[in-house]
Amino acid sequence: MRRTIEFLVGLVFGWGLLLSGMTDPGKVQGFLDLFGHWDPSLALVMGGAIAVGIFAFALARRRTSAILGGPIRLPASNEIDRRLIAGSLIFGAGWGLAGFCPGPGIVAMAAGEIKAAVFVAAMLVGMLGLQLLDRRGGAKAAQAGAAR
Repeated sequence: MRRTIEFLVGLVFGWGLLLSGMTDPGKVQGFLDLFGHWDPSLALVMGGAIAVGIFAFALARRRTSAILGGPIRLPASNEIDRRLIAGSLIFGAGWGLAGFCPGPGIVAMAAGEIKAAVFVAAMLVGMLGLQLLDRRGGAKAAQAGAAR
């Protein structure tokens, strides 16, 4: 039952992205074109998501388990470090260049958009690359600690 509910929630999210036009890279690029033909529709979608998120996170902080029974895992740290800044810059550059972020990219790929498939493939390669770098860095740190 849990997987069915997760699937339905994802389906509603994807449908909302399609309905709002957020799977169209032109919408994202129009939003970023501040000095041309600026399209504020993405700002309205973001504002709606932030409004829902504020209440959802406030509720989640008061609960010990999720609605479906699993644990609630909120971020333990609110530290802004180099990794967060670098990741944000890379994400923003990719978002601006491609016109997709992960959710809309996956939905557009599922709808048959070739550009979205290329974006999702590049995103997966980047995620795998980061995991490999993290493992390599962790192994080097462990070796350095053992050498002491």
